[in-house]
Amino acid sequence: MSKLKKTIFTGAATAIITPFSKVGIDYESFGTIIENQIAGGIDALVVAGTTGEAATLTHEEHCDCIRFAVEKVAGRVPVIAGTGSNDTAYGIELSRYACEVGADALLLVTPYYNKATPKGLIKNFIETAEQTDKPIILYNVPSRTGCNISLPVYKELAKHERIVAVKEASGNMSAIAELIAECGDSLDVYSGNDDQIVPIMSLGGKGVISVLSNLLPKETHDITQHCLDNNYTEAARLQLKYLKLINALFCEVNPVPVKTAMAELGFCSVEMRLPLCEMEDGNRAKLIAAMKEQGLL
Repeated sequence: MSKLKKTIFTGAATAIITPFSKVGIDYESFGTIIENQIAGGIDALVVAGTTGEAATLTHEEHCDCIRFAVEKVAGRVPVIAGTGSNDTAYGIELSRYACEVGADALLLVTPYYNKATPKGLIKNFIETAEQTDKPIILYNVPSRTGCNISLPVYKELAKHERIVAVKEASGNMSAIAELIAECGDSLDVYSGNDDQIVPIMSLGGKGVISVLSNLLPKETHDITQHCLDNNYTEAARLQLKYLKLINALFCEVNPVPVKTAMAELGFCSVEMRLPLCEMEDGNRAKLIAAMKEQGLL
């Protein structure tokens, strides 16, 4: 990393679920989940992201969720706020609020549905960076947004002092290798897929923004720590040990399986908001079996 930029975290950050009740966010359960994550040795928390069902949060809930997490964590680990939108102006509004209440960094997804040209992508992220004062992690997940960040766009965005990192969930290892080769000195790269932690870190990635760590914060941290310690044999062993559970957590659209799993563990209700709904029986059975295999149930 450039000396002008600071790494937000190394290791494992949990893309944390948002527990719901029938009437809103279940803050008692949310607080319990946050404490469990910190006790498990997690390195950072991402709130109000994809796994946090940000798409169905009201504006007030989105803001309250970020504020609550910042206050609950109280500086013990970095809190990264999901504030990206397909409306740049609204994304800036959310991002400013997150900065005001003390989030340590912002996670900005690529504009979804309306998408953008490369020029539009650059303008979207630069405008947000110019109007906020916290470091930014870009979030590339084309399977969900229909919009991919290309290497030339990354190279242009890497020039900005507050755009410091990337959550790469494209699944394209060749493109990620090129990204690290060309921009690794100016952009930290985090795996956005739990099944690619070790490959990405072996190329120079700094960690993962994880779904798995909702269930296994210590174990996910340990995978990344072994990579950071250059013990890739043990990191790979753990990656493969949890592969069946990782696959089960993505057998239906995220976060349906992970919220189902967290409810099974007693952390929250299985309440989700449409269009997300309860799992198909066969997939739920696979998830429960994978959890039992890891001794979680």
